[in-house]
Amino acid sequence: MDLNEITVYIKVVELGSFSQAAKFLGMPNSTVSAKISDLEKRLGVSLMKRSTRKLFITPEGQSFFESCRTGLDQIRTATSTIMGTKEEPHGLLRITAPISLGAALLPKIISLYKEKFPLVQLDISLNDQTVDFISDGFDIAIRVGELKDSSLIAKKLGEVYFAPFASSKYLKKFSLPETPQDLSKHSCLQFSNLGTGDWQLISAKKTVQIPMMQKILINELTLLKTLALDGAGIALLPTFLCLHEVQTGKLIRILPEWKAHSRVVSFVYGGQKYIPTKVSSFIQLATESISSSLQNFEF
Repeated sequence: MDLNEITVYIKVVELGSFSQAAKFLGMPNSTVSAKISDLEKRLGVSLMKRSTRKLFITPEGQSFFESCRTGLDQIRTATSTIMGTKEEPHGLLRITAPISLGAALLPKIISLYKEKFPLVQLDISLNDQTVDFISDGFDIAIRVGELKDSSLIAKKLGEVYFAPFASSKYLKKFSLPETPQDLSKHSCLQFSNLGTGDWQLISAKKTVQIPMMQKILINELTLLKTLALDGAGIALLPTFLCLHEVQTGKLIRILPEWKAHSRVVSFVYGGQKYIPTKVSSFIQLATESISSSLQNFEF
């Protein structure tokens, strides 16, 4: 039995595509197709059926996939156990995170990690759109919200939440809101990724819906904060993005006992039993730093 054929087969099933598997493995599409055909001839069964749009795994193919993936995981685990700590982190480590959160959390960690593990090449991709973790070839993601893909592992780092902020310039022109309901009388700047409807704010005792009569919708947080600093209105912003401006008095937290719902921040990575040292070392180094930073953003 050719383990290379099995490795290719597992990756085709995981990614659901010959072309995506070829891209991930760094080989031509024709080579992937040939290895799958040779494997099927060797086994004497059809493992998958292909149409122009979709890949269908046969019952025999699914059973074979599950057994082979378990076997390869055991081989990787055994290899990792034997090598122990002798393996120094190396190779390409691809990380993705939301733009503003990644820009706030990662600079210090990247510098520390490169100093400690110089053989690792870092590829950081900041993107507010949810990427396809496996097919895009990422090793680690920082994600906000609950994890929906059960094949991945989520390690909770802390929480973030949005709250209303305004500049002193704006508050000199307009009265300071004393209740959440007062917000409906103000010009409000809204992050459209949270939705285009009413603002929902919570306190220790209750939740309220605030209709926004005068609002500007923006899908980018840096622009949203810039407009708030310029006095264009009251903005619902994540606290991690406003720490410096609050400390310097440029932004003021409005209705400090109220905030939007909290969202979990997690490291997300592959659910395989063997975790490459480049991944485990980054997670270990970054976890304490990020958790501490998220706590500092709670004000």
